[in-house]
Amino acid sequence: MSKAAYLNGFSAYIKLEKSLSANSNEAYMHDVELLYEFLLETHPEKNVEKLTLDHLQEFIQWINERNLSARSQARIISGVKAFYKYLLLENIISDDPTTLLETPKLGRKLPEFLTIEEVDAMLNAIDLSTAEGQRNRAMLETLYSSGLRVSELISLKKSNSFFDIGFLKITGKGNKERLVPIGSSAIKHINIYEESFRRQLKIKTGNDDILFLNRRGAQLTRVMVFTIIKQLAIKIQLKKKISPHTFRHSFATHLIEGGADLRAVQEMLGHESITTTEIYTHLDRDYLRQEIMQHHPRA
Repeated sequence: MSKAAYLNGFSAYIKLEKSLSANSNEAYMHDVELLYEFLLETHPEKNVEKLTLDHLQEFIQWINERNLSARSQARIISGVKAFYKYLLLENIISDDPTTLLETPKLGRKLPEFLTIEEVDAMLNAIDLSTAEGQRNRAMLETLYSSGLRVSELISLKKSNSFFDIGFLKITGKGNKERLVPIGSSAIKHINIYEESFRRQLKIKTGNDDILFLNRRGAQLTRVMVFTIIKQLAIKIQLKKKISPHTFRHSFATHLIEGGADLRAVQEMLGHESITTTEIYTHLDRDYLRQEIMQHHPRA
């Protein structure tokens, strides 16, 4: 098979089998293109189906010499592993040479989060005398109350908001659905927003079911939500570098600090692996250590 045939087949496989977004699909294809570039440069006589573990370890060294971060290298290797899984499923190869291929060790960076007092300061800094301020308060209350990703917030549908039982149905990464609770404060501010802002709008076609809208009656953009949060941070003179995702980190951190079950937090955040959620237990310990160092008389 030709390179084009392999790439077309792999693209179809990751779209259908892995349910990846367009951006993730593009990243996977780029990873395999790098593998072909490596072959052309170092082993032009070889085809991808003939590569061994030794060749792939050479490939890791080759991408390492490009001064890519460990995270970028790990992502590329993940893409190549997916490619060889596809070749195996299609019976193009009989053994997967990536099985024993090791990825670079990644240090987990603890995410920035807000204290409860900082969350309150951000929310209280919103000008509620304007209709847009009511919307912004409702959005940030929802972000913090339910730990949503910004993409999940802006695409949240009215038909998936079950305020009578206090739950939202969220479509997350890979089109996976989950139910997350929403608090009474967020529900209260959403109701105020609907009365004071949303009902006054001339809603654009196709946006009738989208909960949070801009002044033109269309779905908000990720950039708009980021801008709103950045302006509020400046307003309260917050020194931390924050984004909409900071509210998600704060949601998880405060739950863990409060003694929430890790599996429950994993479910609410929509993490596929609990190891992703476990970062918040490390953050919690770090926070506790810092509190002891600052406040204990013998620290």
